[in-house]
Amino acid sequence: MKRIEPVKAVIATAAALAALPAFAQSSVTLYGAVDNGIGYQSSTTTLGSTTGGRSAVKMVTGVWLGDRFGLKGSEDLGGGTKAIFQLEEGFSGATGAESVSGSIFSRQAYVGMTNPAFGTLTAGRQYASYYQFMSPYSPTTWLTGFYGAHPGDVDGLDTIYRANNTILYTSPTLYGFSVSGSYSLGGVPGSFNAGSTWATALQYVNGPIGATVAFSRINNSTPGGGAFGASSTTSNSGAEIGVSAVTNGYQTARAQQRFAVGAMYKFNSSWDVSATYTNVQYIPGADSKFLDTEIFNTAGAVLHWKATSALDLAAGYSYTRATRANGIASSAQYQQFNLSQYYALSQRTGLYALEAYQRANGQTLGTNGAGDIISATATLGDGFQTTPSSTRSMFGAGVGIVHRF
Repeated sequence: MKRIEPVKAVIATAAALAALPAFAQSSVTLYGAVDNGIGYQSSTTTLGSTTGGRSAVKMVTGVWLGDRFGLKGSEDLGGGTKAIFQLEEGFSGATGAESVSGSIFSRQAYVGMTNPAFGTLTAGRQYASYYQFMSPYSPTTWLTGFYGAHPGDVDGLDTIYRANNTILYTSPTLYGFSVSGSYSLGGVPGSFNAGSTWATALQYVNGPIGATVAFSRINNSTPGGGAFGASSTTSNSGAEIGVSAVTNGYQTARAQQRFAVGAMYKFNSSWDVSATYTNVQYIPGADSKFLDTEIFNTAGAVLHWKATSALDLAAGYSYTRATRANGIASSAQYQQFNLSQYYALSQRTGLYALEAYQRANGQTLGTNGAGDIISATATLGDGFQTTPSSTRSMFGAGVGIVHRF
């Protein structure tokens, strides 16, 4: 039997492998962030109550950047097409607890395909089109959602706006324009629409100018109305409706609609300004605890200054006004002022300080809905949803450190 020399065997094997189709290249990235700090609020109570009034100092987490860890990756399928996925879990950097009990990837969990010529199509738990296109103009970019989201995050411009069972398409950019649409299946037997969420958005970016218009609708799983899910904060599709002291009396809505417009202008590498307008409607059904559609209109602006290569400063203002409905004689109004300072110690680590003040006026509905008319009370951003102020005014401040990996 003739012996094959080792070197010749290796050359023959390499030649045989070279004749086979090339395996697609793939990559997987582990990433995350941890953010802890100390926060102060001037007055505190529990949601649905007006008693209390004591100030509070406590550890806060996920303020500048939500605590998270995740995996994301892609596989080259050829012809410019890639398979993509992302799995992301939120947690508390203060206690180590998961952000949503019983959910291993509560922030994002999707898979899909992308191609520069045809766009991106994904399926799973993810941010709906409304938020994806509005986020660059959101006040949370520099003011944070914790202190700087519009009161109670009434318009869903913070990162909590995710939806389960979502199919999302985003087009390529053509002449500065791109479009996106998403539909989140409710899965209710006998009704394709009940419990669902759908959204659409159009964006234009050209040099220093950017603008977006977006719309979304969140449908209750019960056609006649009633609470959004077991926690009274979500539809069957998992989309959050932002229950807070601002909207507590309207959580039994049959549906919620959000319309938003955002724009930004960059003066130079140091200065930029962004502005948003939103219209949010809480639509009653047969089983709702309120009778008339309640509408919240919000306008806000943020001025950002990159003072040095390491220091970012920002200031913001927003005004929210509800319509007079459901027996309310003086509609609720919320004025909010924000300041932020961020100092980068490195590319991955930074220190931050935040200050915010809100003043509420007028009336709103209490937990019991129609007939339960109460004075509007302050609730900064979306970091105090369960612990709003017991009075019309609220001041909050915080300092912290964030590290990305």
